Amino acid sequence: MAVMIMVIAFVVMLLLTAPVAFAIGVAAALGLLIADAAPLLIVPQRIFAGADSFVLLAIPLFILAGALMETGGISARLVDLARVLVGHIRGGLGMAVVVAEMFFSGISGSTVADVSAIGALMVPSLIRIGFKPDRAVAIVSASSAMGILIPPCLIMVIIAQIAGISVGALFLAGFIPAAVLALALMLLIYVQARREGIGGDPRSTWVQTGRAFMRAMVPLMMPVIVFGAILGGIADPTEAAVLAVAYAFVVGVFVYKEIRWNQLPKIFIDSAITSGIVIFMVGAASSFSWILAYEQVPGQLARLMLEISSSPMVFFILSIAIFTVLAAVLEGLPAIIICLPIFLPIATKFQIDPLHYSIVVVAATGLGLFLPPVGIGLYIASSFANLSADQTFRAMLPYTAVLALGIVVLMMFPWLTLVVPQLVFG
Repeated sequence: MAVMIMVIAFVVMLLLTAPVAFAIGVAAALGLLIADAAPLLIVPQRIFAGADSFVLLAIPLFILAGALMETGGISARLVDLARVLVGHIRGGLGMAVVVAEMFFSGISGSTVADVSAIGALMVPSLIRIGFKPDRAVAIVSASSAMGILIPPCLIMVIIAQIAGISVGALFLAGFIPAAVLALALMLLIYVQARREGIGGDPRSTWVQTGRAFMRAMVPLMMPVIVFGAILGGIADPTEAAVLAVAYAFVVGVFVYKEIRWNQLPKIFIDSAITSGIVIFMVGAASSFSWILAYEQVPGQLARLMLEISSSPMVFFILSIAIFTVLAAVLEGLPAIIICLPIFLPIATKFQIDPLHYSIVVVAATGLGLFLPPVGIGLYIASSFANLSADQTFRAMLPYTAVLALGIVVLMMFPWLTLVVPQLVFG
């Protein structure tokens, strides 16, 4: 009964356009009243306990580092590098979006920042060389959906906290899955460009390629510093995030000189607001999860799943579908912090590796953020072509299908996610 009241309260609050974190907190408080499990004081206590984590301190730091690098003029340099690498292939500018997204995702840490920065640059360029506006939006959206697997990823930090998995292992596990999805998207772009007669850029000379590499070298060093510090044992993820902030500040203010001193207060305030929203949401979800655990919901769901099917693949497919739809409706972070504590123990009962399961969930969340016609990322990307999300629906379908097929491939072959962490950590 308490769980049903919580779910109804949560849905009603969302329909009333309440912030997700408040909807979670109010639902948790009502569930606690109905269950009569503990005093209401447990709600603020769980919110504080859920947010009181040294690992979670990496979130505001990565958000700030991404904001500094985004303002510091790096996106154009990374796009130029991507164009000299793959721009000469048929449909190469579309492929350059995928490659640029892989570069930029490793720096920004935010899917919304990715689609905003890359979309603003590339959607007009794609339209100018012959891509239809809705196709240009679909390419940027699908690339950003793939880019969520490129660390540093804020959702991975949250998952590490929930699942008790190493942040470094999660970061490393995302590289090969991202490459698989990126190659699938580039193949689709090539096939469509060949069918529609869209060519590529003139092949870059060695001098042009070298110049593009040199211009992009400084921003590309940030993920190298972050991963080098983590994997070398010099710093944990939170300390590495501090290094990322320091590096982004020096690059934006003193190297590229594209961040003015009077811009810094707004960058800091915007980053603090975003961080507050994320951390409060994590804390509110902690109280929500506590009540679900008290009501033994994970165990009941596990038994229900086993009654439906004893196959781990059936459970995995259901998980992918649920996380994709919830990420489209609620956004990715609320879907993760509400559902992962429930589903992860069930995955363990099915003997699914938690690291493998977590990466596939991240990929499904990325797809959900751009799932037509409700994904918030699709609305952001569509705005750069002055289109509505409904107008990009048909163009997005092939890319959605390719991403979904790629996620199924990741699900079926665990070694794609586990091989790099095993090589590094043993």
